[in-house]
Amino acid sequence: MSELSLLAIALGGAFGSVSRFLVAREMGRRLGDFLPFGTLVVNVLGSLALGWLATVFLDRPEINSALRLGIAVGFLGAFTTFSTFSLESVQLLLSGAVWRALLNVSANTVVCLGMCYLGTQLARLS
Repeated sequence: MSELSLLAIALGGAFGSVSRFLVAREMGRRLGDFLPFGTLVVNVLGSLALGWLATVFLDRPEINSALRLGIAVGFLGAFTTFSTFSLESVQLLLSGAVWRALLNVSANTVVCLGMCYLGTQLARLS
């Protein structure tokens, strides 16, 4: 991987993390705290953006690879990793691997929620 690609990822990540904070804060302010709407909005927008960009990038190989990485890995990776999970699950579905897609969704949901709960319990022990 080139130094330019790493720089693009780093810059994209900086902008993505700040964007995530600002969007989540604003959505929480506007929509209230019934649900973590800020995170939901970030995840929905990130998933939409990565699905769209992945398709655009596939159809346009002339787009610079550093730019692709800066946007998809850097910006959207910092904006939300849920977008990556969403794209991978959709790709499994589109390739006909329905059961693998369902297993991926189930495993990520159950295991990640379980690990988050475990982390909270471990933190309370210390």
